Amino acid sequence: MALYSEPVTGTRKVGVLGASGYVGAELLRLLAAHPRFEVTAVTASSQEGREVADLYPSLAAAYPGLAYRPQELASVAGTDLVFCALPHGASQKLVPGLLGEVGHVVDLAADFRLKDASAYPRWYKEEHTCPELLEEAVFGLPELDRARLPGARLVAAAGCYVTAATLALAPLVGAGLVEPEGLVVDAASGVSGAGRKPADNTQFCSVDEDFTAYGLLVHRHTPEMEQAIGGQVLFTPHLAPMNRGILATCYARPAGHGPVDALGALVEAYREEPFVLAGERIPSTKAVLGSNVAHVTARSDPRTGWVVAICALDNLVKGASGQAVQCANAVMGWPETLGLPMAGLMP
Repeated sequence: MALYSEPVTGTRKVGVLGASGYVGAELLRLLAAHPRFEVTAVTASSQEGREVADLYPSLAAAYPGLAYRPQELASVAGTDLVFCALPHGASQKLVPGLLGEVGHVVDLAADFRLKDASAYPRWYKEEHTCPELLEEAVFGLPELDRARLPGARLVAAAGCYVTAATLALAPLVGAGLVEPEGLVVDAASGVSGAGRKPADNTQFCSVDEDFTAYGLLVHRHTPEMEQAIGGQVLFTPHLAPMNRGILATCYARPAGHGPVDALGALVEAYREEPFVLAGERIPSTKAVLGSNVAHVTARSDPRTGWVVAICALDNLVKGASGQAVQCANAVMGWPETLGLPMAGLMP
Protein backbone atom coordinates (compact mmCIF):
# COMPACT_ATOMS: atom_id res chain seq x y z
CA MET A 1 0.00 0.00 0.00
CA ALA A 2 1.02 3.62 -0.35
CA LEU A 3 3.07 5.23 2.41
CA TYR A 4 2.56 8.88 3.30
CA SER A 5 5.14 11.34 4.47
CA GLU A 6 3.18 13.55 6.87
CA PRO A 7 4.32 12.93 10.47
CA VAL A 8 1.66 11.41 12.71
CA THR A 9 1.34 14.24 15.21
CA GLY A 10 -1.44 16.57 16.32
CA THR A 11 -5.18 16.00 16.07
CA ARG A 12 -8.00 16.92 13.72
CA LYS A 13 -11.53 17.75 14.82
CA VAL A 14 -14.17 15.38 13.48
CA GLY A 15 -17.97 15.52 13.28
CA VAL A 16 -20.33 12.60 12.66
CA LEU A 17 -23.72 13.25 11.09
CA GLY A 18 -26.18 10.45 11.83
CA ALA A 19 -24.26 9.05 14.77
CA SER A 20 -27.20 7.23 16.35
CA GLY A 21 -27.39 4.35 13.87
CA TYR A 22 -25.29 1.21 13.93
CA VAL A 23 -22.82 2.61 11.41
CA GLY A 24 -22.54 5.88 13.33
CA ALA A 25 -22.01 4.04 16.61
CA GLU A 26 -19.32 1.88 15.02
CA LEU A 27 -17.64 5.03 13.74
CA LEU A 28 -17.57 6.40 17.27
CA ARG A 29 -16.10 3.13 18.58
CA LEU A 30 -13.29 3.21 16.01
CA LEU A 31 -12.63 6.93 16.36
CA ALA A 32 -12.30 6.56 20.13
CA ALA A 33 -9.11 4.57 19.49
CA HIS A 34 -7.78 6.82 16.73
CA PRO A 35 -4.62 8.74 17.69
CA ARG A 36 -5.31 11.78 15.49
CA PHE A 37 -9.07 12.20 15.13
CA GLU A 38 -10.95 13.88 17.96
CA VAL A 39 -14.75 13.65 17.85
CA THR A 40 -16.13 17.08 18.76
CA ALA A 41 -19.69 16.91 17.42
CA VAL A 42 -22.30 14.24 16.72
CA THR A 43 -25.82 14.63 15.35
CA ALA A 44 -29.00 12.57 15.18
CA SER A 45 -32.40 13.87 14.15
CA SER A 46 -34.21 11.31 16.29
CA GLN A 47 -31.99 11.63 19.39
CA GLU A 48 -31.37 15.37 19.69
CA GLY A 49 -30.23 16.32 23.18
CA ARG A 50 -29.75 12.73 24.33
CA GLU A 51 -26.32 11.63 25.49
CA VAL A 52 -24.50 9.06 23.37
CA ALA A 53 -23.87 6.97 26.49
CA ASP A 54 -27.61 6.65 27.15
CA LEU A 55 -28.25 5.20 23.70
CA TYR A 56 -25.03 3.16 23.56
CA PRO A 57 -23.69 2.36 27.03
CA SER A 58 -20.79 0.59 25.29
CA LEU A 59 -19.50 4.08 24.37
CA ALA A 60 -19.98 5.65 27.81
CA ALA A 61 -16.34 5.50 28.91
CA ALA A 62 -15.09 6.88 25.59
CA TYR A 63 -17.58 9.75 25.29
CA PRO A 64 -18.75 10.89 28.73
CA GLY A 65 -21.17 13.79 28.41
CA LEU A 66 -21.22 13.87 24.60
CA ALA A 67 -24.77 14.60 23.41
CA TYR A 68 -26.45 14.47 20.02
CA ARG A 69 -26.92 17.83 18.35
CA PRO A 70 -29.49 18.83 15.71
CA GLN A 71 -28.84 17.39 12.28
CA GLU A 72 -27.75 20.61 10.61
CA LEU A 73 -24.60 22.22 9.25
CA ALA A 74 -24.11 24.47 12.27
CA SER A 75 -23.69 21.42 14.50
CA VAL A 76 -20.42 20.39 12.83
CA ALA A 77 -19.10 23.83 11.92
CA GLY A 78 -15.40 24.24 12.63
CA THR A 79 -14.49 20.58 12.21
CA ASP A 80 -11.73 19.46 9.89
CA LEU A 81 -13.54 16.40 8.57
CA VAL A 82 -17.15 15.20 8.69
CA PHE A 83 -18.41 11.65 8.34
CA CYS A 84 -21.97 11.36 7.01
CA ALA A 85 -23.64 8.18 8.29
CA LEU A 86 -27.09 9.08 7.01
CA PRO A 87 -29.83 7.25 5.10
CA HIS A 88 -29.71 7.48 1.32
CA GLY A 89 -30.83 10.86 0.04
CA ALA A 90 -30.03 12.81 3.20
CA SER A 91 -26.41 13.48 2.27
CA GLN A 92 -27.41 15.18 -0.96
CA LYS A 93 -29.19 17.85 1.07
CA LEU A 94 -26.25 18.55 3.37
CA VAL A 95 -23.00 17.84 1.53
CA PRO A 96 -23.04 20.88 -0.83
CA GLY A 97 -23.22 23.15 2.20
CA LEU A 98 -20.71 21.10 4.16
CA LEU A 99 -18.08 21.40 1.45
CA GLY A 100 -18.06 25.14 1.97
CA GLU A 101 -17.70 24.89 5.75
CA VAL A 102 -15.39 21.94 6.51
CA GLY A 103 -12.21 20.63 4.98
CA HIS A 104 -13.29 17.15 3.94
CA VAL A 105 -16.42 15.00 3.83
CA VAL A 106 -16.57 11.19 3.86
CA ASP A 107 -20.06 10.00 2.98
CA LEU A 108 -21.03 6.45 3.90
CA ALA A 109 -24.29 6.40 1.93
CA ALA A 110 -24.73 5.79 -1.78
CA ASP A 111 -25.51 9.42 -2.63
CA PHE A 112 -22.23 10.09 -4.44
CA ARG A 113 -20.97 6.62 -5.41
CA LEU A 114 -22.43 6.39 -8.91
CA LYS A 115 -20.81 8.50 -11.59
CA ASP A 116 -23.83 8.39 -13.90
CA ALA A 117 -26.56 10.67 -12.54
CA SER A 118 -29.15 8.95 -14.76
CA ALA A 119 -28.67 5.73 -12.78
CA TYR A 120 -30.22 7.22 -9.64
CA PRO A 121 -33.80 7.45 -10.95
CA ARG A 122 -33.62 3.85 -12.16
CA TRP A 123 -32.16 2.29 -9.01
CA TYR A 124 -33.20 4.78 -6.30
CA LYS A 125 -36.46 6.03 -7.82
CA GLU A 126 -35.50 9.70 -7.58
CA GLU A 127 -33.38 12.28 -9.38
CA HIS A 128 -30.01 13.22 -7.94
CA THR A 129 -30.20 16.74 -6.52
CA CYS A 130 -26.53 17.73 -6.97
CA PRO A 131 -25.16 15.75 -9.94
CA GLU A 132 -22.35 18.28 -10.37
CA LEU A 133 -20.59 16.68 -7.39
CA LEU A 134 -20.61 13.11 -8.74
CA GLU A 135 -17.49 13.54 -10.82
CA GLU A 136 -15.56 15.13 -7.97
CA ALA A 137 -16.53 12.46 -5.44
CA VAL A 138 -13.81 9.84 -5.03
CA PHE A 139 -15.09 6.26 -4.76
CA GLY A 140 -13.83 5.12 -1.41
CA LEU A 141 -12.37 1.64 -1.82
CA PRO A 142 -8.64 2.24 -1.29
CA GLU A 143 -7.56 -1.18 -2.54
CA LEU A 144 -9.18 -0.39 -5.88
CA ASP A 145 -7.91 3.14 -6.46
CA ARG A 146 -6.26 5.07 -3.66
CA ALA A 147 -4.44 7.54 -5.92
CA ARG A 148 -7.27 10.11 -5.80
CA LEU A 149 -7.87 9.93 -2.05
CA PRO A 150 -5.12 12.17 -0.61
CA GLY A 151 -6.56 15.66 -0.20
CA ALA A 152 -10.00 14.79 -1.61
CA ARG A 153 -12.82 17.10 -0.55
CA LEU A 154 -15.53 14.46 -0.96
CA VAL A 155 -15.24 10.70 -0.63
CA ALA A 156 -18.09 8.26 -1.28
CA ALA A 157 -17.05 5.28 0.82
CA ALA A 158 -17.90 1.92 -0.75
CA GLY A 159 -20.58 -0.07 1.08
CA CYS A 160 -20.46 -3.60 2.45
CA TYR A 161 -21.93 -5.68 -0.37
CA VAL A 162 -20.01 -3.76 -3.01
CA THR A 163 -16.73 -4.03 -1.12
CA ALA A 164 -17.06 -7.79 -0.67
CA ALA A 165 -17.97 -8.46 -4.30
CA THR A 166 -15.37 -6.08 -5.69
CA LEU A 167 -12.50 -7.42 -3.60
CA ALA A 168 -13.38 -10.93 -4.78
CA LEU A 169 -13.88 -10.21 -8.48
CA ALA A 170 -12.13 -6.99 -9.56
CA PRO A 171 -8.59 -8.44 -9.74
CA LEU A 172 -9.85 -11.36 -11.85
CA VAL A 173 -11.78 -9.13 -14.25
CA GLY A 174 -8.99 -6.55 -14.37
CA ALA A 175 -6.40 -9.19 -15.28
CA GLY A 176 -8.61 -10.58 -18.05
CA LEU A 177 -8.82 -13.98 -16.36
CA VAL A 178 -12.63 -14.10 -16.31
CA GLU A 179 -15.36 -12.82 -18.56
CA PRO A 180 -16.75 -9.46 -17.40
CA GLU A 181 -20.27 -10.44 -18.49
CA GLY A 182 -22.52 -12.77 -16.55
CA LEU A 183 -20.86 -12.36 -13.15
CA VAL A 184 -22.94 -13.83 -10.30
CA VAL A 185 -22.78 -12.53 -6.74
CA ASP A 186 -24.62 -14.33 -3.94
CA ALA A 187 -24.03 -12.53 -0.66
CA ALA A 188 -25.43 -12.88 2.85
CA SER A 189 -25.46 -10.08 5.41
CA GLY A 190 -26.02 -9.85 9.14
CA VAL A 191 -29.09 -7.99 10.37
CA SER A 192 -27.12 -4.88 11.37
CA GLY A 193 -26.86 -4.17 7.64
CA ALA A 194 -30.54 -3.24 7.69
CA GLY A 195 -29.90 -0.50 10.22
CA ARG A 196 -31.16 0.24 13.73
CA LYS A 197 -34.65 1.38 12.76
CA PRO A 198 -37.18 -1.38 13.57
CA ALA A 199 -38.85 -3.22 10.69
CA ASP A 200 -41.13 -6.24 10.46
CA ASN A 201 -38.56 -8.35 8.62
CA THR A 202 -35.70 -7.57 11.02
CA GLN A 203 -37.39 -8.35 14.33
CA PHE A 204 -35.87 -11.23 16.30
CA CYS A 205 -38.78 -13.60 15.67
CA SER A 206 -38.59 -12.92 11.94
CA VAL A 207 -34.83 -13.30 11.57
CA ASP A 208 -34.01 -16.04 14.07
CA GLU A 209 -33.65 -19.48 12.45
CA ASP A 210 -34.40 -18.00 9.03
CA PHE A 211 -32.34 -17.36 5.89
CA THR A 212 -33.95 -15.46 3.06
CA ALA A 213 -33.15 -13.71 -0.21
CA TYR A 214 -34.45 -10.26 -1.02
CA GLY A 215 -34.14 -7.52 -3.64
CA LEU A 216 -34.23 -10.04 -6.49
CA LEU A 217 -32.86 -8.55 -9.74
CA VAL A 218 -33.37 -4.96 -8.57
CA HIS A 219 -31.11 -4.44 -5.57
CA ARG A 220 -29.87 -0.84 -5.67
CA HIS A 221 -26.22 -1.67 -5.04
CA THR A 222 -26.00 -3.63 -8.31
CA PRO A 223 -24.84 -0.64 -10.41
CA GLU A 224 -22.16 0.17 -7.84
CA MET A 225 -20.79 -3.35 -8.21
CA GLU A 226 -20.82 -3.10 -11.98
CA GLN A 227 -19.08 0.26 -11.87
CA ALA A 228 -16.39 -0.94 -9.44
CA ILE A 229 -15.81 -4.39 -10.93
CA GLY A 230 -16.12 -3.40 -14.57
CA GLY A 231 -18.62 -6.03 -15.63
CA GLN A 232 -22.25 -7.16 -15.71
CA VAL A 233 -23.46 -8.50 -12.37
CA LEU A 234 -26.44 -10.59 -11.27
CA PHE A 235 -26.64 -9.84 -7.56
CA THR A 236 -28.77 -11.68 -5.01
CA PRO A 237 -28.51 -10.51 -1.38
CA HIS A 238 -29.59 -12.64 1.58
CA LEU A 239 -30.41 -11.85 5.19
CA ALA A 240 -28.69 -14.17 7.67
CA PRO A 241 -29.56 -14.62 11.37
CA MET A 242 -26.40 -13.01 12.74
CA ASN A 243 -25.57 -9.53 14.03
CA ARG A 244 -22.61 -8.75 11.80
CA GLY A 245 -20.79 -9.98 8.75
CA ILE A 246 -21.01 -10.46 5.02
CA LEU A 247 -20.07 -13.53 3.03
CA ALA A 248 -20.06 -13.03 -0.72
CA THR A 249 -19.75 -16.07 -2.99
CA CYS A 250 -19.07 -14.93 -6.54
CA TYR A 251 -19.03 -16.88 -9.80
CA ALA A 252 -17.42 -16.09 -13.16
CA ARG A 253 -16.57 -17.82 -16.41
CA PRO A 254 -12.90 -18.07 -17.47
CA ALA A 255 -11.96 -15.71 -20.28
CA GLY A 256 -9.91 -18.39 -22.10
CA HIS A 257 -9.86 -22.14 -22.57
CA GLY A 258 -6.85 -22.88 -20.35
CA PRO A 259 -6.70 -23.18 -16.56
CA VAL A 260 -7.14 -19.99 -14.54
CA ASP A 261 -5.01 -19.38 -11.44
CA ALA A 262 -7.68 -17.34 -9.73
CA LEU A 263 -6.25 -17.76 -6.25
CA GLY A 264 -2.80 -16.76 -7.44
CA ALA A 265 -4.24 -13.60 -8.98
CA LEU A 266 -5.90 -12.60 -5.70
CA VAL A 267 -2.77 -13.34 -3.67
CA GLU A 268 -0.68 -11.21 -6.01
CA ALA A 269 -3.23 -8.38 -6.12
CA TYR A 270 -3.39 -8.07 -2.34
CA ARG A 271 0.18 -8.97 -1.43
CA GLU A 272 0.91 -5.48 -0.04
CA GLU A 273 -2.58 -4.72 1.26
CA PRO A 274 -2.84 -4.72 5.07
CA PHE A 275 -6.62 -5.01 5.08
CA VAL A 276 -7.11 -7.85 2.58
CA LEU A 277 -5.91 -11.35 3.39
CA ALA A 278 -5.86 -13.67 0.37
CA GLY A 279 -5.07 -17.37 0.64
CA GLU A 280 -6.27 -20.96 0.63
CA ARG A 281 -8.20 -20.60 3.88
CA ILE A 282 -11.96 -20.47 3.32
CA PRO A 283 -13.28 -17.09 4.58
CA SER A 284 -15.82 -16.94 7.39
CA THR A 285 -17.71 -14.06 8.95
CA LYS A 286 -16.60 -15.03 12.46
CA ALA A 287 -12.93 -14.68 11.51
CA VAL A 288 -13.34 -11.00 10.52
CA LEU A 289 -15.70 -9.94 13.32
CA GLY A 290 -14.74 -6.50 14.61
CA SER A 291 -11.74 -6.07 12.30
CA ASN A 292 -11.15 -3.94 9.22
CA VAL A 293 -9.71 -6.94 7.36
CA ALA A 294 -11.42 -8.76 4.49
CA HIS A 295 -10.57 -12.42 3.81
CA VAL A 296 -10.66 -13.63 0.21
CA THR A 297 -10.01 -16.86 -1.64
CA ALA A 298 -10.76 -18.35 -5.07
CA ARG A 299 -10.92 -21.68 -6.87
CA SER A 300 -11.11 -22.73 -10.52
CA ASP A 301 -13.29 -25.77 -11.18
CA PRO A 302 -12.15 -27.77 -14.24
CA ARG A 303 -15.27 -29.95 -14.07
CA THR A 304 -17.86 -27.16 -14.51
CA GLY A 305 -15.60 -24.50 -15.97
CA TRP A 306 -16.61 -21.95 -13.32
CA VAL A 307 -14.37 -19.77 -11.20
CA VAL A 308 -15.60 -19.14 -7.65
CA ALA A 309 -14.26 -16.29 -5.51
CA ILE A 310 -15.29 -15.70 -1.90
CA CYS A 311 -14.95 -12.71 0.42
CA ALA A 312 -15.87 -12.32 4.09
CA LEU A 313 -15.85 -9.03 5.97
CA ASP A 314 -17.49 -7.26 8.88
CA ASN A 315 -20.25 -5.18 7.30
CA LEU A 316 -19.95 -2.46 9.97
CA VAL A 317 -16.15 -2.19 9.83
CA LYS A 318 -14.50 -2.87 6.46
CA GLY A 319 -17.99 -2.69 4.94
CA ALA A 320 -18.79 0.74 6.38
CA SER A 321 -17.19 2.62 9.29
CA GLY A 322 -13.71 1.10 9.12
CA GLN A 323 -13.67 1.70 5.39
CA ALA A 324 -14.61 5.33 6.00
CA VAL A 325 -11.82 5.80 8.54
CA GLN A 326 -9.35 4.09 6.19
CA CYS A 327 -10.38 6.55 3.47
CA ALA A 328 -10.18 9.49 5.88
CA ASN A 329 -6.65 8.47 6.85
CA ALA A 330 -5.68 8.50 3.18
CA VAL A 331 -7.40 11.85 2.64
CA MET A 332 -5.33 13.38 5.43
CA GLY A 333 -2.11 11.89 4.08
CA TRP A 334 -1.66 9.43 6.96
CA PRO A 335 -1.03 5.67 6.91
CA GLU A 336 -4.33 3.95 6.12
CA THR A 337 -3.89 1.57 9.05
CA LEU A 338 -3.96 4.34 11.65
CA GLY A 339 -6.42 3.55 14.44
CA LEU A 340 -7.98 0.55 12.71
CA PRO A 341 -8.24 -2.99 14.16
CA MET A 342 -6.34 -5.72 12.34
CA ALA A 343 -7.47 -8.59 14.57
CA GLY A 344 -10.97 -10.00 14.84
CA LEU A 345 -12.90 -10.93 17.98
CA MET A 346 -13.03 -14.54 19.14
CA PRO A 347 -15.11 -15.99 20.60
